[in-house]
Amino acid sequence: MQFPHTSQQAQLPLFEAFMAPPLAPILKEVVESPWSAEPEVFSELSLRGAAGNCLNLLAPILRELSQDQDARWLTLIAPPASLTQAWLRDAGLNRERILLLQPRGTQSAQQLTCEALRLGRSHTVVSWLNPLSTNARQQLISAARTGDAQSLNIKLG
Repeated sequence: MQFPHTSQQAQLPLFEAFMAPPLAPILKEVVESPWSAEPEVFSELSLRGAAGNCLNLLAPILRELSQDQDARWLTLIAPPASLTQAWLRDAGLNRERILLLQPRGTQSAQQLTCEALRLGRSHTVVSWLNPLSTNARQQLISAARTGDAQSLNIKLG
């Protein structure tokens, strides 16, 4: 059986790639470049599926945040009805470090979240705002920077 003859030209680019100068200097610049001076103050987590499964995925995150060494609160703004005191206890969260807040009157969850962030009495303010517009996101970022806090928005879908 005879195989078709391939020319050496077809393989040359592969070998040229190995002969090219190394990328180390470029990579070194990228690795050694400093991170942004502004720390990220806003994060968003999107969870889809059955409510119970989503809460099970969320539990370790909230547990870690409730045990933060920062003396300030972990504040939960308008959490879903399934996130009860019993669920907090069963998930192993430090309930002595958690504030559960609901908006009152004409106040929206967005306004309450911004106010909690701005006051700076919480290290992290967790909200369940969905949908979240670009303008609303910018308001959360600004408020978090003012209060030296972190904003975490959870999207359940």
